[in-house]
Amino acid sequence: MKSIFRQLTKYCYLFLFGGLAYYLIEVLWRGHSHMAMAVVGGLCFVLIGLINESLLHRGMPLVSQMTIAAGIITFVELVAGLILNRWLGLAIWDYSNLPLNLLGQICPQFFGVWWMLSLIGITLDDYIRYWFFKEEKPEYRFF
Repeated sequence: MKSIFRQLTKYCYLFLFGGLAYYLIEVLWRGHSHMAMAVVGGLCFVLIGLINESLLHRGMPLVSQMTIAAGIITFVELVAGLILNRWLGLAIWDYSNLPLNLLGQICPQFFGVWWMLSLIGITLDDYIRYWFFKEEKPEYRFF
C-alpha cells in the first residue's frame, strides 16, 4: 500500500510540475495561455518520464529519447487540439498558417521546438526523480 501511495504521489507531483512549467512557458512565449494547456503539459511531462521507466531506455542515447519525447508531445498536441480546438471550438492555438500543418493542430516546425525543449523536460524529470524520489542518478549518452 505504501508503494502505491508513493507512486501516486510521485506522478501527481510530476504532473503538477510539468503542467505548471508548460503553462508558464506558454505565457512567456505567447503572453497568455489556457488552463487546458496545464493539463496537456502535465500529461506530456509524465509520458516523457515514462521513457525512463521503459526497457527501451536502458542505454538509449539522449537524442533518441528526445525524438520519442517530441513524438509524444506532438501526438498529445494533436489529440488535445482535435478535442479542444476543433470539437469544443476553444481556439487555443491554430497552426493553419504554417506549412505542412495537419488540420491546424500540429506542424513539423513545432515538432522541432518540442524536440529541443524535450532535452530540458527529460533532464528535469530525471533529476526530480533523483532528488525527491531517490531514484537512480541520471547518466546520459548523447549519441
